[in-house]
Amino acid sequence: MDAPRFPRLKVCCIGSVAEARLAVRLGADAVGLVGAMPSGPGVIPDDRIAEIARAVPPPVMTVLLTSATDADTIARQADAAGVSAVQIVDRVGPAVWARLRVELPGRSLWQVVHVTGPEAVAEAERVARHVDVVLLDSGDPAAEVKTLGGTGRVHDWRISRLIRERLDVPVFLAGGLRPGNVAEAVRDVGPFGLDVCSGVRTDGALGESKLAAFAAAAGVQQLA
Repeated sequence: MDAPRFPRLKVCCIGSVAEARLAVRLGADAVGLVGAMPSGPGVIPDDRIAEIARAVPPPVMTVLLTSATDADTIARQADAAGVSAVQIVDRVGPAVWARLRVELPGRSLWQVVHVTGPEAVAEAERVARHVDVVLLDSGDPAAEVKTLGGTGRVHDWRISRLIRERLDVPVFLAGGLRPGNVAEAVRDVGPFGLDVCSGVRTDGALGESKLAAFAAAAGVQQLA
């Protein structure tokens, strides 16, 4: 897919209605709500995920991050949360995506591919046949304790660019993005969208000045 003129913005690890409203005001096209994970930041209870999802105005997308790998569990989580999209952060197979198409009609399916090396290109190509969005992150599903996001690490953007060029679905870039490197990321990768968590936070709290600087550097349009 060709690089867009202006990337979309997903602000992840949203922890409250107030954070969601701040993200939307500063240009977020989507907010990420983190369910139970084996590791990483931003995990919030299921009832708070649903509360925040109800408060986010359309057309901003609400994206549930799930580490579940079976379709029935993922579908139940998405229905309970009332979100508009599901982001699967661990590896699953085609049967899971096919089942979710049936169980979650009208919901957007996002699949994370962790860029641990050149093998991520073939993985992304396989994934892209089944989902609406591929999100490139810097975790390691093969680690003894899986890291499935929120690492704050930058991966090899040369691989990310190659993936973006080869796929026909939107590619979001995550992993170690912050105000000081996001312009370079946009230039070097040309992603459809950007996903940021720790790079715009201080002691876990979403920072207005950091997010505003990130959005400005990325070329994201902000609300008045």
